[in-house]
Amino acid sequence: MTRRRFLQWAMALTLSPSLDFALAAGCRGDDRMAVVPAGPFWMGSDARERAYAYRIGGEVAKRYRWFDADLPRQRVTLGTYAIDRHLVTNEEYQQFIQQTGHRSPFITEEEYRHQGYLVHPYDEVRPYLWRDRRYPDRRGRHPVVLISLADAVAYTRRRSEREGRPYRLPTEAEWEKAARGTDGRYFPWGNRWRSERANAENHIGGTTEVGSYPQGASPYGCFDMAGNVFEWTSSEFADGKAVMKGGGSWDDQPGICRAAARHGRMKDARHILFGFRCVCE
Repeated sequence: MTRRRFLQWAMALTLSPSLDFALAAGCRGDDRMAVVPAGPFWMGSDARERAYAYRIGGEVAKRYRWFDADLPRQRVTLGTYAIDRHLVTNEEYQQFIQQTGHRSPFITEEEYRHQGYLVHPYDEVRPYLWRDRRYPDRRGRHPVVLISLADAVAYTRRRSEREGRPYRLPTEAEWEKAARGTDGRYFPWGNRWRSERANAENHIGGTTEVGSYPQGASPYGCFDMAGNVFEWTSSEFADGKAVMKGGGSWDDQPGICRAAARHGRMKDARHILFGFRCVCE
């Protein structure tokens, strides 16, 4: 490369945030991953947002004051990273367990009852159980569920080895910025709930194929960041529970489908509402 070409290349990196260190690390934006440029964004919620969330969030949310757990509205600055546009699917997870011998997504009725979260009876879990290390029929492009935090981390490590890139779970802040952009919007598309833009409110009665709601994409082109399933993050609460994001799941009311919503689960929990996506630094 000539000195002139080198200077032109260096200037392009300086002027284009989306071309910075994510490229140097080999984690670039493409049809699989979206680059989130470095810079500040509005994280958490204020009183006005929480009041709106309670109006549309259902009686249970009001009774237990779920949204009081939101972080306070604050300005947070992050470096550049790339994040999966889609949740990890059953097809992708099956390749992982075939290559590594890792356990397949499954939970017995006894285990399910012991861990709690019994809003859904075990009969509703059965359609999501893997048999003979194979995902359920016609669910290949659905998000993988019934995986613990450790299962998700194991997947990121294997993906790093296979692709030669540093994958991991997103932090709560990284997930939230990818979901809502920099302007503090409540949902990936804006400040008003639009039921046609997410798999939520139990309209479908289960998971849907990733990317089934393109009109609900986030400002960075990430899908299913409202509805479908909750997502594991690498962040945790003071009591050690993992912070789960995801803008709600397929059976949740709109208030919990906001990007700022958060709740904690034991790290070994496995449920039909829990999935994940990866980040690449």
